[in-house]
Amino acid sequence: MAHQFQKAFTAIYLGIIVTSTAFAQSRLPTIAPEKYTEEQKKAAEEFLAARKTPVFGPFEPLMHSPQMMSQARSMGDYLRYHSAIGNTLSEFAILVTAREWTQDYEWHVHYPIALKMGIKKEIADAIADGRRPTGMSEDEEIVYDFSTELHKNKRVSEATFARADKRFGKAGVVDLTGINAYYTLLAMQLNVAQYPLPKGGKPLVRLPE
Repeated sequence: MAHQFQKAFTAIYLGIIVTSTAFAQSRLPTIAPEKYTEEQKKAAEEFLAARKTPVFGPFEPLMHSPQMMSQARSMGDYLRYHSAIGNTLSEFAILVTAREWTQDYEWHVHYPIALKMGIKKEIADAIADGRRPTGMSEDEEIVYDFSTELHKNKRVSEATFARADKRFGKAGVVDLTGINAYYTLLAMQLNVAQYPLPKGGKPLVRLPE
C-alpha cells in the first residue's frame, strides 16, 4: 500500500514540477542544480534516492539550508508513508493543516492525493471552504477534531485526546501531532518564501481571522 501511495504521490508531484513557476520567486529563490554547493548536491542526491524525484515544492526554499532540508525530508518520509494513523488519514490531516495556514501550494498538491487515497470530495471541499464537513467517518472526525483544536486552540481537550488515544494509541497521537506540526513547518516555509502555485492553480480563499 505504501509503495502504491508513493508511486501515486510521485506521479502527481512530477506533473506539478513540469508546470511550476518556482523560479519566479524573489524571497528564497529556487537554486538551479548547477549552482548547488557540495552540501546542497549531497542533500539533493539523498532526496532523489529517497523520493525518486528531484527536489521540489517546499524543499526548494529549504535548500538554502541543506541540512535542515534533509532533516525535514527524512521526517516527512516517515510521516507521509509510515505513520501510525495510516496514509489516508495522514492526507486528511494535511488538508486541515494546509487550510489552517491558507497554504495554496500544499493544498494544490495534497488535494488530489487525498481524493485518490479515498477522502470524499465533498469532505475535502468543505475543509477548503472553512466548514466542518458532514458525513465524516469516525476516524476522520477524530483526526479533524484533534487537528483543528491543535491549530486553533494550541492544545487538545481531554475528550478529544481520549478519543484519539483510544482509537490510535499513544504512537498514533504522537504521529498525528507530528503530521500537523510537520506540515505547519512546510506551510510556514512556503508562506515565508511566497512560493507560487503552478500555472493554473487555484488559490484558497482567505478566511476571516
